[in-house]
Amino acid sequence: MLDPQDTEAFVNLHKAQPIRRQTVITCIGTLKKNMADEDAVSCLVIGTESKDVYILDPEAFTILSKMSVPSAPTQMDVTGQFDVEFRITVACRNGNIYILRRDSPKPKYCIELSSHPVGLVRMGKSVVVGCAQETLQGFTQKGKKLWTACLPAPVTTMGVMDLPTRGFQAVLVGLANCEVHLYRDKNLISTIKTPDVVTSICFGRYGREDGTLIMTTKGGGLIVKILKRTAVFDDRDSAPGPPLAQSIRLNIPKKTKLYVDQTMRERENAVAMHRAFQMDLSRLRLAAARAYVKALESSLTPMSSSLSEPLKMNAVVQGLGPSFKLTLNIQNTAACRPVMHLAISFLYDESLYSMRTAFFKIPLLVPGLNYPIDTFVECLSDKGISDIIKVSCVGPRGG
Repeated sequence: MLDPQDTEAFVNLHKAQPIRRQTVITCIGTLKKNMADEDAVSCLVIGTESKDVYILDPEAFTILSKMSVPSAPTQMDVTGQFDVEFRITVACRNGNIYILRRDSPKPKYCIELSSHPVGLVRMGKSVVVGCAQETLQGFTQKGKKLWTACLPAPVTTMGVMDLPTRGFQAVLVGLANCEVHLYRDKNLISTIKTPDVVTSICFGRYGREDGTLIMTTKGGGLIVKILKRTAVFDDRDSAPGPPLAQSIRLNIPKKTKLYVDQTMRERENAVAMHRAFQMDLSRLRLAAARAYVKALESSLTPMSSSLSEPLKMNAVVQGLGPSFKLTLNIQNTAACRPVMHLAISFLYDESLYSMRTAFFKIPLLVPGLNYPIDTFVECLSDKGISDIIKVSCVGPRGG
């Protein structure tokens, strides 16, 4: 790609050097060398774009171990000691999670996900993964799925909340709806509201406080929260669900003499009671059908007689007379199909009323929208009598 006059100088400069393939770092972590203490020496664990995972010596920065994964790693979680036993959990760009172990250049286990991972933490002997489809999933060390929890918004960041003094471990999940959820297994323990979307999160010792939560937001803010020393975490799920009282047995009182007599009466007259119930139900259905027919005949609830063109009409009168305004509201009640080529006509007694416009061509009716049609009516009679004005809607197929 160089210019022709620069190629010879470039070749002479690099011809004596061995060919190397340059790569870039995609994720990074630390691994204890031979002790699990907090101040023990740690090795650097690096994931690269060339699909390799390197463990570097903490003093000379030479490569102690090299392992390969099928795709470029994007997130990493490391546990154990290099000289004893360790596990490296790697989330890769192909949407899978691989678990690397000591003395194994290839992945020992593979976890296939339904969507790409956007967060990865290790809690005890389980692996918790936040997926792009707004779910939180838990797996064993060998890749067996344990549970799934649905989230209200996409995951932005994840972290571990570890309190060794209380023996408490949980997962902190930052969401795109300005909330941070605290999960223990699949149970939602607590919810924290934030003024902005949290992009990174860290829990640990800060100054004299052992339980400090530090968060950075999308707008560049920094949030620091200190855990109360009297805080109590319940193992129950705080998500909406059936109340606890539902599982408590009711204190049912003893059967009284009135209850026993009523039960005996129902047993002896079961057939007659059932017939009376069926008779009342039939009368109710008949009354509803008669009311429906009466409403149709009096046009109290105008509706289309054709299923192919479902319409809903409502007439509103404005004014007291002798001149008043008549507004007809038309609505297409279909789910997704528009109605076209409709016409509206008003039928009235011409000796009593005079209407400025008695015939309208309706434009295309979009489902769900209300279309008002206005016209003015003038009463011609001076005797104070009135009559019915009927509305007729005609389509291309009639009706």
